[in-house]
Amino acid sequence: MKAKLFLVPLILMMFIPVASSQSGWVQLFNGEDLEGWEVLNGSAPFEAEDGTIVGTSILNSPNTFLATKKKYTNFILEYEIKMDEGLNSGVQIRSHSTKEYNDGRVHGPQIECEDTKRGWAGGIFDEARKGWRYPLEYNEPARSAFKKGEWNTFKVVAWENHIMTWVNGVPAANLVEEAVETGFIALQVHSIGNEKQANKKIRWKNIRIKEMTSADFEPFKNRGAPEVSYLKNQLTEAEIADGWQLLWDGQTTNGWRGARLDHFPESGWSIHNGILKVHEASGGESTNGGDIVTEKNYQNFILEVDFSMTKGANSGIKYFVDTEMNQGAGSSIGCEFQILDDRFHPDAKRGVNGNRTMGSLYDLIRANGLEFNPHLPREKYVNGYEQWNRARIVVKGKLVQHYLNGIKVVEYERDTQQWNALVAYSKYSTWPNFGNQTSGRILLQDHGNEVTFKNIKIKELR
Repeated sequence: MKAKLFLVPLILMMFIPVASSQSGWVQLFNGEDLEGWEVLNGSAPFEAEDGTIVGTSILNSPNTFLATKKKYTNFILEYEIKMDEGLNSGVQIRSHSTKEYNDGRVHGPQIECEDTKRGWAGGIFDEARKGWRYPLEYNEPARSAFKKGEWNTFKVVAWENHIMTWVNGVPAANLVEEAVETGFIALQVHSIGNEKQANKKIRWKNIRIKEMTSADFEPFKNRGAPEVSYLKNQLTEAEIADGWQLLWDGQTTNGWRGARLDHFPESGWSIHNGILKVHEASGGESTNGGDIVTEKNYQNFILEVDFSMTKGANSGIKYFVDTEMNQGAGSSIGCEFQILDDRFHPDAKRGVNGNRTMGSLYDLIRANGLEFNPHLPREKYVNGYEQWNRARIVVKGKLVQHYLNGIKVVEYERDTQQWNALVAYSKYSTWPNFGNQTSGRILLQDHGNEVTFKNIKIKELR
């Protein structure tokens, strides 16, 4: 019996290279040892065992990665993964480790794998750099694709700006990135801070890759999850077909003016390399270049704005703005998606119950993603200074929603008894019919702190 068990793997291994060479597939793991791989960053152990790669979680180690020595750009990657209960892991693609970046810390796109109730396996996280690019809040049906305690099959397609994932055949993520990168593939054992998670296992097998051509990508077009794009000031074919428009072209001031001007401010704002910047000043509200608004009014829409803030910054994105409403000091009046450094700006502690913090409906409703997905580990995900965050505002009649980095954090219904009572106990109580207008302008706020914007786009809803 032992001899038979020994011969079968040998026969299979003899045929694997032949089949791979004929189809273009290459096995990244030879089934016996870790040849072609190297360990980066942490000290969690990886071993080859019974045709699988096994990673073991240990205390007092940063994230540990087992990386391919070869780098890849365009490819189809397939693998199976099984993990013990409660763990978080992933597979890096197009990733990097250089002395110049954080002393060699691995960074780049990661295909998430997690055995948690949050259910984001198959989502895309940019490790140690950009944060969540495609949380599965964008694709609710995929959150149930991962099977706890079982082997799960992942497929990853990376072609030019596109990164697409499937979990057990279910489309999970469909990301269009700003840049195309070349980097290694790496298996992750995540750091742990709980002794109960020590010595738990993550297993990978059947890891194979096929480098792609444009012809190889054709079958995957229009077959993935809902698309999320980060192309810089540019719409994808899918977005154009879906009715999206650039609200800012990335080069000129077309479509925008000062909130109290008939032209764009001559100072306080600048455009450089596709970035719109409001400059640092005194920290006062609309006291430098002043707010800017769209020339057009909007009624029902989905608005997306990417923004980056400096330490201690304050700004905001307003909608339903009537520039005639406030002719005195301060900003024009409208509902506001708050942009704020919650840690270092004092306004975070003002208002009521955190309703002036990042992502909140300013002075009215606190941003809290746990109200919509109680399995999130935190109220909201905010990327650090000089990193980009994405605001998304959805208006459908009376219903309004705020999303921060893909996570819904605010939802409310305006022009109701409850809404009017909420406004009556806020700083907006003196403004008649606040928030109940059928349409208004969109505003980017000058609050005297440096904040930058890009990828400002809108889809009007009928």
